[in-house]
Amino acid sequence: MKLLIDLFITFAKIGAVTFGGGYAMLPILQREVVESKGWASDEELADYYAIGQCTPGVIAVNVATFIGRKKAGITGGIIATIGVVFPSVVIISMLAGVIQAYSSLEWVKHAFAGIRVCVCVLIFNAVIKLFAKAVIDLPTTIIYAAILSCALFLNLSPVLFVVLAGLAGVILKVMEK
Repeated sequence: MKLLIDLFITFAKIGAVTFGGGYAMLPILQREVVESKGWASDEELADYYAIGQCTPGVIAVNVATFIGRKKAGITGGIIATIGVVFPSVVIISMLAGVIQAYSSLEWVKHAFAGIRVCVCVLIFNAVIKLFAKAVIDLPTTIIYAAILSCALFLNLSPVLFVVLAGLAGVILKVMEK
């Protein structure tokens, strides 16, 4: 029961302070789930993010579900998922009318512009940390360069990129042996 409460509180805290969607949540997840709690490694978190991106639903919810299930089975997955969405449901319910009424004010527009810049920095920091853990040898460098090139120049589904990267990982590791 203590673990379930800890899962709920941890993911509710993450959900309460994350602005900008699942990508902005990555550095907070990394700090809380990997560094503070030890519930997953950096590699596992990167895997959960990749899988969460190519499965239906919100990335943050999917990752919370994966981690909760890993730590406490199906019940843990449900509790972590409820925890991560709970703050958003409460906050959005309270702010829905207020935002509509004040969104045309200049200072509100400027505040949102500043928040978007901050989210970009948080995502960039998360990418740098993931890059250092993911691109570790020649095969992963080749996969990175190929997928980055495709992502920059082709308008393809992220699911396709994940599938292609997975296949490339298998092929390059088999060829390496």
